[in-house]
Amino acid sequence: MAASKAPTPRALGIDIGGTGIKGAVVDLDTGQLATERYRVPTPVPSTPQNVSKVIHEMVTRHGWSGPVGAAFPAVIRGGVARSAANVDPSWIGTDVDALFTEVTNCPVTVMNDADAAGVAEVRAGAAKDVPGVVLLLTLGTGIGSALFIDGHLVPNTELGHLELQGVDAETRAAASAREREGLSWKHWASRLQHYLKHLEHVLPPDLFVLGGGVSKTPDKWLPYLHVETPVVIASLRNNAGIVGAAMVAHDEAVAGNSAQTLRPVRNHPARAELD
Repeated sequence: MAASKAPTPRALGIDIGGTGIKGAVVDLDTGQLATERYRVPTPVPSTPQNVSKVIHEMVTRHGWSGPVGAAFPAVIRGGVARSAANVDPSWIGTDVDALFTEVTNCPVTVMNDADAAGVAEVRAGAAKDVPGVVLLLTLGTGIGSALFIDGHLVPNTELGHLELQGVDAETRAAASAREREGLSWKHWASRLQHYLKHLEHVLPPDLFVLGGGVSKTPDKWLPYLHVETPVVIASLRNNAGIVGAAMVAHDEAVAGNSAQTLRPVRNHPARAELD
C-alpha cells in the first residue's frame, strides 16, 4: 500500500492596516492563498480592544485552530508593539502576541507588516532564491522596509525614516507624497531615485524589491528610475503581508523561537566577522 501523502502545511495570515484588516489561510508550499481573502474595515478607534475583536472574528470565520500570523503596522520586539503607525497610539507597549493569543485561543505570532511582506517576497515572490542583501520597500502612505541578508531577516529596520533633505524620506518619496503634492510620475520618480541612491550608499543592497499600491502600475514610473542596484516589482502585492505572516507563524509553531527567518543577524556569518 502506498504511503499517504502528508497534508499541505497551512497557516492563517492576517494583515492589519490603518483602514482594513484582511486575512486568509495560506498554502505554505506555494505561498498562495488557500481560501478567499476576507476583509473588514479597521474599527474606529483602532484600539487593542476593538482590533482584537476583529482578529477573533477573522479566526472564527475561517474555523481556524492552528498557527496564526499577524502583520502589524509597528515595530514589534518580543511580541510587544514599540510604535504605532496608522493605528491608535494605545498600542504602544501592548503585548500583541499575548493579546491575540488570548482572544483567539490559537498560537499567534505578530511581526512588523513590512517585514511580513518581505518574508513572502523572499520565500515565494520576486526575491526568491536571491542571495546577498535584499531590501524590500513598500511605497504607500509611508515607506515600509524589510532587510534580508542571505534570506535572514533583520527586523524592524524602519528605513523610511532616514533623513532626506531635512525630513523623513517617506515625507518626500512615499506614494502619498505624489498624491498630496500633485507631482507628475516623473517628478515623483526622481525623488524615489534620490532615496534609493541614498540607500545604495548606506547598505548597499544587491536587489531592491518595490511594493505598495504603485507596484500595480510600474510602467508609469519605473522607466524613470536609474540606480546601480537591480530593481524588481513585488509580485505578491496585497497578499504579501498575509502570506509572510502565515509563513513565520508556521515556523514558530514548528521550531519555536529558533525559526530561521527570525534569527537575529548576529547568527549570520557576516556578523561574526564584525564581532
